[in-house]
Amino acid sequence: MMNEPISKIMTGNVVTVTPDDSLNVVKDILFSKRIHHIPVLTGKKLVGIITSYDLVKLGKGHEEYGNIKVKEIMTQRIGTLSPNDKIGAAAEVFLENLIHGLPIVNENNELVGIITTHDVLKYEFLKEYPKHQF
Repeated sequence: MMNEPISKIMTGNVVTVTPDDSLNVVKDILFSKRIHHIPVLTGKKLVGIITSYDLVKLGKGHEEYGNIKVKEIMTQRIGTLSPNDKIGAAAEVFLENLIHGLPIVNENNELVGIITTHDVLKYEFLKEYPKHQF
């Protein structure tokens, strides 16, 4: 049931930041867009990811965020999948690694989307209850 490609449910228009953006930019995006994962790009290339949890574990007050760059705290070793990988593969990575978001990249490591645990849950829910509206 999870043998469809990730491209079917991933978010394609992804909000991103650069390594030189300040954490103020990240904080504003996280709150205004109500998201928890922001891919970090240099040009079109994925170089990292920053999450709401990264800000929490930093242990700094938001008044200090203007002096801290994304590159100082972003995660650089990140798992990725391709748009043609199966939804089940994403679920497996989430479960095995206790993470909640995966960037989707093409063969050149260029960001083409993101998938989250929420996307997988919504996909499965709507298969069971197709008339439900969100």
